Amino acid sequence: MNMHFLDKWRKGPGAHRTAVSPADAVREDPEAVAELLSECELLRAEAGHAGVELDDSAASLEALDQLQPVWRDDPEVLPWLGNDAGLYLGTVLVRTVPGARWRLWPDGQPVVCLASGREIDVASAGHEWADDGAPELSQVYAEVAES
Repeated sequence: MNMHFLDKWRKGPGAHRTAVSPADAVREDPEAVAELLSECELLRAEAGHAGVELDDSAASLEALDQLQPVWRDDPEVLPWLGNDAGLYLGTVLVRTVPGARWRLWPDGQPVVCLASGREIDVASAGHEWADDGAPELSQVYAEVAES
């Protein structure tokens, strides 16, 4: 993974390191940040165990919506899976909706900003989906993709 904004932290010992804010990182190298946010390892593992391939498509969101929510039985996994679900939803939006891009709120929370300027709090949507199954990820995607 090539993330140029991390190069400033990788300098050798004694070298001057320049801090990069997360918001600056998004502006400097949006593709690398999008790649980092798309990892969603826990969600990808859960989906893989259930035979669902996450290919960053809207159809994969529909497949996620059909999974048995076994993670709800594990209070340690639930918040992490919800976060991953939100990041995955955001990844699909950024990769398939024209003009959609990642943006960070001042508190560092990633959101998806649409060409219209509307911001989608994908983390909240992911947590709601993981906790309750509603709204379904595919429904959020469909509503956002229409606007």
